[in-house]
Amino acid sequence: MVKDKTHVTDSRLGERTGVPAVKKGTQDPMEMDPMPEGSTPFQAPELSTRREAFWLAAGWGVFGWAGLTSVGMLVRFLFPGAPFDPAQVFSAGAPEQFPNNTVSEAFKKSNQVWICNQEYEGQQILFALSTICTHLGCTPNWLDGDQKFKCPCHGSGFYANGINFEGPAPRPLERFRIFIGDDGSIVVDKTKKFQQEKGEWADPDSYIPAV
Repeated sequence: MVKDKTHVTDSRLGERTGVPAVKKGTQDPMEMDPMPEGSTPFQAPELSTRREAFWLAAGWGVFGWAGLTSVGMLVRFLFPGAPFDPAQVFSAGAPEQFPNNTVSEAFKKSNQVWICNQEYEGQQILFALSTICTHLGCTPNWLDGDQKFKCPCHGSGFYANGINFEGPAPRPLERFRIFIGDDGSIVVDKTKKFQQEKGEWADPDSYIPAV
């Protein structure tokens, strides 16, 4: 008859006790130290929940980034030539650097200003003209051969004196305050604008007499 290997025999009682046999070299589970008072059983982390939270956060991050990128691209499309914090007051050099009937593009990129020496209403004057189209804010190009400003976005055209004459632009380009500084150089102050349709080009601060 095969003996039951899963039980041990109590020599004193002469019968099986029903207690599982303990292998040599191992600790009897019945003799292990009890769990310290106040401790909690170990619980495995809820991996599926953490993964879901991670992917949810990542998804919203990608969505937000895509949204901001789209808005930025839209702004650049509608206003490709819009200025980004150029200097508001700057020195443009001596008046002699700007001959009669010329348009200087020296400050177009850095300050979004053309320094023009043009005739206006029978007077030869120097003035600082804004490079921002009055239609939707693009930056026109100065076409020296045609003696006009031409907007590449929607086709608006302006004479050398800034007056609009073609395309959808509703009004002339704007002027900025201009004056001669203490050192004899031209100073442009972009904090003050002058609009022709409001009669502001007659203001002495909107131009200086050409040399």
